[in-house]
Amino acid sequence: MSKKILFVYYQNIKPNGVSKVLSSLTWELAEQGFDIEILFLMAPHDDFYPIHPKIKKHYINSFGNQYARLGSTIAKKYKKIPKSHNVYSYLYDLASYQVLNEWITENHHHYKTIVACWYKLATMLSLKDEINKKTIAWEHISYKTGGLLWYKTLRKYYKNLKGIVCINEGGLQHYKNLNPNTHLIFNPIDDALERKKLITASEKENLISMICRLDPEKNVMEFLQIFKASKIPENWKVEIMGQGREKEKLQKFIDENNLSERIRLMGIGSSDDVYRMMARSKISCLTSTVEAFGMVLLEAMFSSNAIIAYDCNYGPSDIVNEKNGFLIPLHDKKMFQEKLELLTQNPEVLENLMKSSFEDAQNWRKEFTQKEWKKLL
Repeated sequence: MSKKILFVYYQNIKPNGVSKVLSSLTWELAEQGFDIEILFLMAPHDDFYPIHPKIKKHYINSFGNQYARLGSTIAKKYKKIPKSHNVYSYLYDLASYQVLNEWITENHHHYKTIVACWYKLATMLSLKDEINKKTIAWEHISYKTGGLLWYKTLRKYYKNLKGIVCINEGGLQHYKNLNPNTHLIFNPIDDALERKKLITASEKENLISMICRLDPEKNVMEFLQIFKASKIPENWKVEIMGQGREKEKLQKFIDENNLSERIRLMGIGSSDDVYRMMARSKISCLTSTVEAFGMVLLEAMFSSNAIIAYDCNYGPSDIVNEKNGFLIPLHDKKMFQEKLELLTQNPEVLENLMKSSFEDAQNWRKEFTQKEWKKLL
């Protein structure tokens, strides 16, 4: 049997957490001698994060499928009608299944293991006899995601899979009831972060960083409201890096509340841009209402930041502790505000927490992740 391993991803390598860890993990596996290939359900594209030159890439353009084109037409023509985007989503899912089914049926015999990097792809493959026995679902989102069709109806077929990899404790406990070959393997950190040394407070600015999509589930508006209400010294600034649907809404709030001198929306940035920002900041915040993991929190710790994050389902609770920051009950704006004020008004408290956060980050070095993936594959 072939020892090739195929990773299947539904989109291109663009600036997001899943793309980043896919790039990082496959690079390390290729370096260790694994024969890796990646199938993208997209037309050929440039990669935002690097893919190892030894890795062969395949492309099948699901957006060119007739169902995806129909869905796109409906979404544009009836965009003002509620739920029109849901129609597009279901038609795109059908397109994805059609192109994936055709390709995987023809080519699966080349691979010992198939790793599906999106819950819908894993679900699709769980329905196919023979293929499901070599497929691992790599979960990057809450197990409750997917509504009636994917969560309530189809996800139960994960029981047919070779295995499941979860990146948080909540997913582990849930999926073990479906499939005993379920593993908790946290996302890998890349080399650039692991090479970082402790950065002292005197080397940094009075800066609070936030790196996330500017979409509703990231809840950035609530952070802006917290900052506005807080008694934070005037020499403290905020930089928010990311792009998304709420950018104009957030900028409007900043302008209307005379915060433009203290809060800047930085737009999208490369990994180097993110690391440079975190090297300058002392505190990193996350106000998401849902996270699968929260890789940005680890990136902040490796960059000697104290962290403050909401305790949303499911990632931050696996990361945040008294050594690196504060885990705040979801939507408890008062407590979040109090911790921000504590750190910005007490330099010694902040500096001690920054140092212990960096020390705690060393427990997340990629060698532990690589070891678990090697055993599984």
